[in-house]
Amino acid sequence: MSTVSPPRIVVLVSGEGSNFEAIAEAIERGDVVGRIVAVISNRPQARALARAGRHGLPTEVVDHTAYSGREAFDTALAMRIDAHGPDLVVLAGFMRILTPSFVDHYLGRMLNIHPSLLPAYPGLDTHARVLADGMARHGASVHFVTRELDGGPVVLQGAVRIGIDDTPARLAKRVQVIEHRLYPQAVAWFTSGRLHLSGHRAILDGIPLDTPRQLDPSTEEASPP
Repeated sequence: MSTVSPPRIVVLVSGEGSNFEAIAEAIERGDVVGRIVAVISNRPQARALARAGRHGLPTEVVDHTAYSGREAFDTALAMRIDAHGPDLVVLAGFMRILTPSFVDHYLGRMLNIHPSLLPAYPGLDTHARVLADGMARHGASVHFVTRELDGGPVVLQGAVRIGIDDTPARLAKRVQVIEHRLYPQAVAWFTSGRLHLSGHRAILDGIPLDTPRQLDPSTEEASPP
């Protein structure tokens, strides 16, 4: 009797790896159908590598400082990723701007999480920027990766209210709690075949996501838009 292998996931990390660990723990609980086949970092000292080791997951380092430029690094990184035959590539705090050829190679099978309610506040320093602008809400978004920085179709979002005493550090911690629910949910949708990219639109359960799903804070499942 033949069995179907679970979808293969490669995770790219640069730092702490808390979002990666949230996905790994969701897989261990059975909430996500999939298998992490490699955790790859561009920084040898990334703490995410130690987190992966504690979960018994294989790790690799492709140090970006060893390459002459972005193209050379991305070519080497793609070779390492492709050696694992992934169905999905997950960016979990991977702090590199990817070249168009790299993005195109994984188009439709690469997800990222960003700490803002996209399309607002793409790029860096989102927590400080929303506070400086006096915004009432902040949050995080999971999106397909396309050539436009933080501009791919958004799949799922979660929001927090900004308090009068919030600082960038305090707000970051609150948003991170949301991130740890968002990312496993989106990965679960993808690996179960419910989520895919068609052209420039995310499709969930056969329905185009013209607006992202929103995480209901009272449940573990995202509510309709």
